[in-house]
Amino acid sequence: MLSHVIPPVRGYTKCSNSLVRHPRLCSDAKILVLYVQGLPACDRDKALSEHARSLLMTGRAYQRAKAQLLVHGYVHERRERIAGGRWRTVQVMSNEPLTADQAARLYAGAPADGYAVVGAGRVGRTHQVGRAGHAGHMGLAASDAWSAPSARFPTVGEPTGRSVGGQLPADEDLGEDTSHPPTEAEAGEEAEGDAAASESVPGMASVPVPVPGLGAAQDSAAAAPSGSAEVLAAERVLLSLRHERRELLLGVREARTLAGLAAEWLRRGVSPGDLRAALTRGLPKDGVRSALGFLAHRLVEKLPAPPAEQPEPVPPSPPPSPLALIACAGPGEEHMFRPNVPWATTCGPCHREEQRAYWEDMRARTEAAPEPLPWRERFAAEGAEAGTGPGPDVGG
Repeated sequence: MLSHVIPPVRGYTKCSNSLVRHPRLCSDAKILVLYVQGLPACDRDKALSEHARSLLMTGRAYQRAKAQLLVHGYVHERRERIAGGRWRTVQVMSNEPLTADQAARLYAGAPADGYAVVGAGRVGRTHQVGRAGHAGHMGLAASDAWSAPSARFPTVGEPTGRSVGGQLPADEDLGEDTSHPPTEAEAGEEAEGDAAASESVPGMASVPVPVPGLGAAQDSAAAAPSGSAEVLAAERVLLSLRHERRELLLGVREARTLAGLAAEWLRRGVSPGDLRAALTRGLPKDGVRSALGFLAHRLVEKLPAPPAEQPEPVPPSPPPSPLALIACAGPGEEHMFRPNVPWATTCGPCHREEQRAYWEDMRARTEAAPEPLPWRERFAAEGAEAGTGPGPDVGG
């Protein structure tokens, strides 16, 4: 490929190669950083979404670019309460990755490891809704590692080296497109590959990483079987935390050390998604200094209570054994039957015949019986039998 480059003499923006060649930032994220960096100081006091709207960036593309900038430290957000019961969101953008501590110092106006505040205004666009509001605050942090040129022409002096200023090393893979972070399944495959590699090195897999302050909790977790499904699932969750919070990056040996503690959460009914949320929410404002120590402390301190033991179900009573065969007491030839109740003496057909004959006899007796006397005549007859004669005619 032939390349012809004409260096501009005016109206240009300096950009580091680490940003242009960043393998995990999409083109929208890079253009958004360059666009904000090239704005004058009077135009930077807007929300990042307004700058994206000026670039005709759609909603989904802007959300994706903003998420990548937040993950890799180019954008930091902070919500604070102001007078009048309103809230505003403060955004700090940098052309170099910043940690949470560096961003807080830049917002406070203090230089942070070679970085200085450039055009970080205090005025923002405010939308008031009832008692709550939102103010967009856009600041830009740039590296202050280059000294001003001398007054002589041409400039004299030896070039100075660039000051990194606390910048974290970029984990870029040349020649490979890794714009999308690997999924949990790929992270699990990487963990299995690293585990196989560690087993091939003598003594590597057998040396645990000691975590200060755990004591018996780590010993009990180490006693759990390392090949169980809960341990493997917990190790995949621990390795995937780096995709949500960059400061929670764990190595394979560190994740295997904490897998026993995290597996206990899964055994107590916590889903992998809830475990990931419990480990990534509510991080300290000044950042996490040690991912291993922080996660170990949180796994022990926030361990949920074991589920209540369910009472053992009462086994159903066995069905009663069938009664023995007995001879039927009904008419006809002798035959056997199995009664359904202990007091039965006839089989079903014979019992029905007996019942039919009984009720036919009862109906015949009822039909043959004389009609009952009226009550007057019956009263007179009973009085005659008693010798008192008929009583007074109460009926008139």
